[in-house]
Amino acid sequence: DNDNDTTDSKESSIVEWVVSCFDESSGGYGAEVGHDGHLLYTLSAVQILAMADQLDKVPVQRVTKFVASLQQPDGSFIGDQWGEVDTRFTYCAVSTLSILQQLHNDDIIAPIDMDKAANYILQCRNLDGGFGAVIGAESHAGQVFCCIGALSILQRLDVLLLLLSPSSSGATTRLEWWLAERQCDSGGLNGRSEKQADVCYSWWIISALSILGRIPFISQKRLASFILKCQDPDDGGIADRPDDMPDVYHTFFGIAGLSLLGLLHNHSNHNQPTRRRIDPIYALPQDVVERLGLKAQVIQHDDDDHDEPLDPRLERYNVLRVP
Repeated sequence: DNDNDTTDSKESSIVEWVVSCFDESSGGYGAEVGHDGHLLYTLSAVQILAMADQLDKVPVQRVTKFVASLQQPDGSFIGDQWGEVDTRFTYCAVSTLSILQQLHNDDIIAPIDMDKAANYILQCRNLDGGFGAVIGAESHAGQVFCCIGALSILQRLDVLLLLLSPSSSGATTRLEWWLAERQCDSGGLNGRSEKQADVCYSWWIISALSILGRIPFISQKRLASFILKCQDPDDGGIADRPDDMPDVYHTFFGIAGLSLLGLLHNHSNHNQPTRRRIDPIYALPQDVVERLGLKAQVIQHDDDDHDEPLDPRLERYNVLRVP
């Protein structure tokens, strides 16, 4: 009982702090109390409050207006008033609006131009199959997740398939293989060519492959081994790579990657708390996504060489079946 009381107290204090980070002048959330509102921190705040089942503390209309005000004429999004454009911000915008029931709500008109947002993302696609932060920028695994995740929430993955190739399979494979080629000799994944493996890409890449229905394109066993080698056996936590200092950032992404690989949910010890599965699109526990009724689109391939059963956590979404 004392443990439960402590947990409830910590959650309440976290919720209180997140609420206090709301920026009255902009209508978004800042990184700290008194900071300017920014799309990155607005999504983080909404995600935290969603997990705590405290979305009633969000001034939905003000946040919606803030997010919508940041969409540019070409469909892209800036992060705040200072004007930086990045496909990360597009993902933050559409994910925030979806969680707040403002994107796929039959009772209201979408506050952003979803077609323009999707078209801008598609223009950030490169010849190697990846996506960059802006049009013409180098492909990066983090940006690939943001672009694929945003298209998934916008339910525009079918447009991606059509634009990649008349037959859809050839150029789609460029994207999938670009992701697969991120696996290094260590088993870990890097964010772009000629870079070291880093645990954080266990999330960015596996989540994108999950949405695309291509997790088997990498060695899951070798990746899991890499993540586990990055643990600190004495103090706990997970680092970016073996023998480095662990931090909260990489601990989250390491655990999230193991969850997407299905390696955290097969225990039989009933004395342990239930380990909640993470959703690869919204980066929220699966039960939270289900409670909110969030929508998205995912791909399932029905080809002979890589036929993979659909991940059960994705069955609730609009499934785009590709021959």
